[in-house]
Amino acid sequence: MGFKCGIVGLPNVGKSTLFNALTNSSIAQAENFPFCTIEPNVGNVPVQDDRLDKLYEISKSKKKIYTSISFIDIAGLVKGASKGEGLGNKFLSHIREVDAIIHMIRCFESDDIQNVSKNVDPIRDLEIIETEMKLADIESIEKRLEKRNKNKNSDLQNEILKNTLEVINNNKNLLEILKKYDQKEIKITGLLSLKPKLYVCNVEEENISKGNKHTKSFISTYGESNTIIISAEIENQINKLKDDEKNSFMELLKIKNTGLNSLIKKGYNLLELETFFTSGPEESRAWTIQKNCVAPNAAGVIHSDFKKGFIRAETISFEDFVKFSGWQECRNKGKMRLEGKDYIVKDGDILNFRFNT
Repeated sequence: MGFKCGIVGLPNVGKSTLFNALTNSSIAQAENFPFCTIEPNVGNVPVQDDRLDKLYEISKSKKKIYTSISFIDIAGLVKGASKGEGLGNKFLSHIREVDAIIHMIRCFESDDIQNVSKNVDPIRDLEIIETEMKLADIESIEKRLEKRNKNKNSDLQNEILKNTLEVINNNKNLLEILKKYDQKEIKITGLLSLKPKLYVCNVEEENISKGNKHTKSFISTYGESNTIIISAEIENQINKLKDDEKNSFMELLKIKNTGLNSLIKKGYNLLELETFFTSGPEESRAWTIQKNCVAPNAAGVIHSDFKKGFIRAETISFEDFVKFSGWQECRNKGKMRLEGKDYIVKDGDILNFRFNT
């Protein structure tokens, strides 16, 4: 089950630098001029999980496979993007394909890096991007609600589209829509302004731990729960170091977690994701699922046949698996449970599915 996060923002706010740091690569060109990135760069990033490392050791597995998140570096948007300014239509189409949006916000002063605006104003910059998304959504909704297209949508989809159009046109809070309808139905619409969002405030090295006047202003307006303060340039430097060097460098800068770890943690919360594991001699592997996922649907993440022929799931909690050193002793101690079709998988469960083909 792959999840895609699109990194968006105005030109030269640090999107490609962050992408390079996240993917530990130099795939994205990080040049100092607008529209350097035209086609989106895609990087699949393994989600490091200490729990999987323990399972790998206990089961003496041949392979260890982390789950992953795809990060997409989408070229810089500008005012007028919804009308094609700065190749905007092409960029906006890339955003429609992602599950969540990471807004990269410039919160640093620099005479060396071009800025599309004269001054640094993170709230204004975000409003430009959000406005372009709303304008693109208005055009999309109006086309889909035309008489010839209306019948292609379900009644519920037409209702969501109409209500969203009304909320945008009347400058109301989009939370009205997000609270009213199921996330699955909202996702089907593909509307940009309704996608889950994280905000990344890009700061100078000296402001990583405490932020600055720009981040304080931004957080006072948009809140702290979905906001992360990082220095994309420092993150890039960290990810080029060896593990022991990373730790020393982070201690020196008083950084507890890398930006990648913070992004993944908040991203999982935002998208309501959890992890279950499979573990045995051949491999130990992590799998990503939605919260409140029932066992057959979790089985389907591995293979569609597992879901179709689902019988039951052999289930052990992570704590018990570690405490009793694997499958055999957990069985002996009565810590392995047989769960049926209605079982809601818990984060950290180790599962073995029984199924008919």
